[in-house]
Amino acid sequence: MEQDTEFDTAAAVTRSMLGWGVVAGPFYLVVGLVLALTREGFDLARHPLSALMLGDGGWMQTTNLALSGVMVCVAGVGMTRATARGAGIAVGIYGLAMVASAIFPPDPMPGFPPGQDGATTLSVSGVLHFAFGGIGFIAFAVAAFLLGGWLTRHGERDRALWSRIAGAVILVGFVGGAALGPAGVAGIWVAVVVGFTWLLLASVRLYREVPHPVVARR
Repeated sequence: MEQDTEFDTAAAVTRSMLGWGVVAGPFYLVVGLVLALTREGFDLARHPLSALMLGDGGWMQTTNLALSGVMVCVAGVGMTRATARGAGIAVGIYGLAMVASAIFPPDPMPGFPPGQDGATTLSVSGVLHFAFGGIGFIAFAVAAFLLGGWLTRHGERDRALWSRIAGAVILVGFVGGAALGPAGVAGIWVAVVVGFTWLLLASVRLYREVPHPVVARR
């Protein structure tokens, strides 16, 4: 008896795109932490991961940031295809901001690269890096708020609340961290970790929204 093997390519592509939303955060954080623990002078309590773009070996973190940004962009497209259009567009903006931040390295920070002491002057590249970072984190927070609305419309109030809380934490963490300078690096860390955790969970949730590619298994 011949089986129905009709295959929905669009559904398969959407699911694959959402899979990158699961991978992006762990990839960025694991690679970044390995670099942080092996680069002389880098202090997790004082320096954000973006500082690893500076000095010898800085290309590795630049590549990490750019590749992770591309993964986030792909996940954003997947979210729009899975009906969460507003959240997906905002996630895509965050991914583009990551790629742009990789093009413009930050300014040196006290203690990193090794031998850097005291305050440094602002450069065009440093200002652009910070500006793209700000645009990205705001977009990330907006994505979480928008997905909260989408979840509410689907009757998932608990998940919607968690998504909105994540958005608030991302926003407050970044703004607070940026305002406090080196002393606020913990806020940046919180924004990054919570943001990527939200992206992972959001991608998993929306993955279930997409029909199985094999029509007979729906």
